[in-house]
Amino acid sequence: MSDDLRQEALTRLRKRRELQAHVLAYVLVNLFLNGIWLLTTPGGFYWPMFPMLGWGIGIVFHIWDVFVGSNPSEDAIRTEMDKLAHR
Repeated sequence: MSDDLRQEALTRLRKRRELQAHVLAYVLVNLFLNGIWLLTTPGGFYWPMFPMLGWGIGIVFHIWDVFVGSNPSEDAIRTEMDKLAHR
């Protein structure tokens, strides 16, 4: 039990660290792209919105994976079992 709990804790911590790295990369790259836009066409068409929005969708899914995950809670499993039993 203790080993399983330790392994799950390590997995969660790794996922959070990966999310932090992902968000940092997103911020730094998009700051760079905004800097290019500002230096080349200030006030012109704001093209950095496309990579920001596209990559932002990936960030949202990554956040979902880290904080919601794919494993349902015991409460959710029990609720679903109750629904099935009362059909």
